[in-house]
Amino acid sequence: MQPLPKIMVAPNGARRTKSDHPALPMTIEETVATAVACHAAGAGGLHAHVRDETGAHVLDAGLYRELLSQMRDSAPQLAVQITTEAVGKYSPEDQRKLVEDVVPEAVSIAVREMVPDEDSKSAARFYAWCREAGIAVQHILYSPEDMARFFELVEANVVPGEDHQLLCVLGRYAENQESVPEDLDPFLPLLHERGQDLALDWAVCAFGHRETDCLVHAISKGGKARIGFENGLWNRNGELAADNASRVRDLVEALG
Repeated sequence: MQPLPKIMVAPNGARRTKSDHPALPMTIEETVATAVACHAAGAGGLHAHVRDETGAHVLDAGLYRELLSQMRDSAPQLAVQITTEAVGKYSPEDQRKLVEDVVPEAVSIAVREMVPDEDSKSAARFYAWCREAGIAVQHILYSPEDMARFFELVEANVVPGEDHQLLCVLGRYAENQESVPEDLDPFLPLLHERGQDLALDWAVCAFGHRETDCLVHAISKGGKARIGFENGLWNRNGELAADNASRVRDLVEALG
């Protein structure tokens, strides 16, 4: 399993558009150009969303294959992770089919979306297939409760193996989705206690004006970072960032 890069850029996400920021990439070509600029600024990976012709988030295998092909041509040194984010319209079956059709090197999957109830048989077969196929799955955890459930799924062998990638999402339910560094603290005891016998490669993403501060805090605790316009549009000084590469440079500078 390829390790998570120290800094992964998430340049667009599922919801924001150019009305939120004119430099937010919407097309595959714009996403690739953004990824190249972010690599020059210090990012080691791309967390990729694709959009349909209307600009809406879509789980489309053909569009992902096209994006991955262009990334191999333009930025072969960058790790590329696709998303299965449901945005309220895709089922676990839809998410699994996307991954099975694309067979990417890396994918992010929310635990609460892939295993929404106690019926875990289909998820267990899927996670086992991903491991056999060599796909790096990053498990998205929106709360400490999600993290506790992830460890339960590992113990039950629904999620097989001892090496795992995690993403702790900070401030998803905070007022106005404004994260603060302390939002990480409830995750840390679980990481250390429940994960002590596992090889955990974990990262953080955060929302709002203090995104950079949250990521600096996470890295100081041994984690990694996902940064970009998916979650935050502002640099550490409070100013609106010019583009995603500016967000990456802001974090690199903050890390010294």
